[in-house]
Amino acid sequence: MLKLLRKDSGNVESAMVLIPLLILFLIGIELIIATNLRNADAAIAQGEASRRAITGEIYANDQVIELNSHDRFTHIRVLITQRHTTLPRIVPGLIELFGGSPSTDVRGAAIMEPTN
Repeated sequence: MLKLLRKDSGNVESAMVLIPLLILFLIGIELIIATNLRNADAAIAQGEASRRAITGEIYANDQVIELNSHDRFTHIRVLITQRHTTLPRIVPGLIELFGGSPSTDVRGAAIMEPTN
């Protein structure tokens, strides 16, 4: 039995190197995916904010901020939209290990068009 294990010493060493490298690779891929999804969600949230500000469509989870102006003819309203997306998990428990939640939460903002 020992002779059999001694013949496989190269395989054991190879596994000892490949397993940490594979975990490191998966962590890198998960970070890349999370960053790209956050950037895409930010672009979508901004696009939704712009579209809703033009059309005057306001959802329940949107926030409208009224900005007072000294000029009585100028009334500025800012629409804030939110987008929340759950991230895929490639390495189980990685995000929880760092104390985070596997999701993105982004906001978009746009000036609302006055309705006359």
